[in-house]
Amino acid sequence: MQKIAQLDHEYVWHPFTQMKDWLREEPIVITRGKGVTIWDSRGRKYLDANSSIWTNLHGHAHPKMNRAINAQLKKIAHSSALGLANEPAALLAERLIKSNKVGENGPTKVFFSDDGSTAMEVALKLSYEYWRRTGVSKPRFLSMEGAYHGDTVGAVSLGHVDLFHRAFKNLLFETDSAPAPYCYRCPHNKAEPQRADARSYRKCDFECVTAVEKKFSEANRSGKRITGFVVEPLMQGAAGMIAQPEGWLTRVCQIARNYRAHVIADEVMTGFGRVTDPAKGLFAMQQEDLAADFVAVAKGLTGGYLPMAATLTTRPVFEAFLGEYEEFKTFFHGHSYTGNQLGASAALASLGLLQSRQSLAERTKLATRFDRGLQRLWKHPNVGDMRRVGLVAGIELVRNWRTREAFELRERVGIRVCNAMTKRGVLTRPIGNVIVLMPPYCTPAHELAKMIGALEESLFEVLPAESLS
Repeated sequence: MQKIAQLDHEYVWHPFTQMKDWLREEPIVITRGKGVTIWDSRGRKYLDANSSIWTNLHGHAHPKMNRAINAQLKKIAHSSALGLANEPAALLAERLIKSNKVGENGPTKVFFSDDGSTAMEVALKLSYEYWRRTGVSKPRFLSMEGAYHGDTVGAVSLGHVDLFHRAFKNLLFETDSAPAPYCYRCPHNKAEPQRADARSYRKCDFECVTAVEKKFSEANRSGKRITGFVVEPLMQGAAGMIAQPEGWLTRVCQIARNYRAHVIADEVMTGFGRVTDPAKGLFAMQQEDLAADFVAVAKGLTGGYLPMAATLTTRPVFEAFLGEYEEFKTFFHGHSYTGNQLGASAALASLGLLQSRQSLAERTKLATRFDRGLQRLWKHPNVGDMRRVGLVAGIELVRNWRTREAFELRERVGIRVCNAMTKRGVLTRPIGNVIVLMPPYCTPAHELAKMIGALEESLFEVLPAESLS
């Protein structure tokens, strides 16, 4: 075992990793990257098929991104945002607000933080305190079943992934949940399974929307008004890439508006063009022409280069925190690296790339190739559902596609398939039995084909079966 691998085993504790399993094998030690390719310490190369856990937009070692960071390094790497301003952060805030407009509506202020969890924590605290200051004694929040909004205590309280969250239940505050629009496993979907995305052949009456309305109505009648509706727009990420049917988002956001609740959009994964038609904008809410009271962004904010996050919000929220010094209306929350110059410079460079004519055209072509390439996976009988939105795909593996019977997690089907892909030079990570493909935006056609081909070959290796016509 190489020295760095030994040091990792000796000293490093990895996130969301069963370390007993980790310590059984020599880890892959990444040393460099270029474009869609990354290399390990033994010289082996891999395609980065999940954009380094959903963060890398433009590929590794992108020259424009590198130049922006190097130029800022010659000036200053970081200074405090407590009592001081800086140029990159101010310019970035302007760009984020202008990029998030829906007509004349949308946020007007930006609060910078460190990662997706803290961006959601900021949104939660601001919303909670806004309502408390405007006369609601106990603000309450509604989020979706299967929701994951981060790992800080407030963000975990908004989540409903029992596997992740049950250990911390005594630390959390109570929130409510409503059924997610999981068409493939929805009890109200009367359609028989087909070889297509379940959203395309569903037979239902949008009972998942009715359930959201019922939650708001019942809360009002009981005197426990819901003041914040939290949603990952268009696709729930860690829930298993649960894609929402067209129109669902508009309907549930309108319900929240009707009950005068804040709409809190978790765009940590979905933001910056990942799930949208490039012509509609950079944010998932814009796909259905919706504005939110809070928009949390991170991951792709800096193009996958540096940890940075932001929470966008509205003028009414901002004004609730204005007052004289002695009134203590200040938002008492902050981070040491808030508005970090290096992160903001990387984000500005990334936005410049995203909004270029070339990037818009390339993302459109990539999405078309992605959709066409994925169709070949339907021939494997253990592919139950395939959910693609923009440049994200979740391929759900099942024991029997005709019955939707799930594999048990202890069978480790998703992990085994991803390990087989690694042997073929393609890296990704499953969510249970859902294989995630999320290519960087610079992925050329032949490398996209290799990603999908590696998944196809790995499926037949791990789950041998005769092809279906």
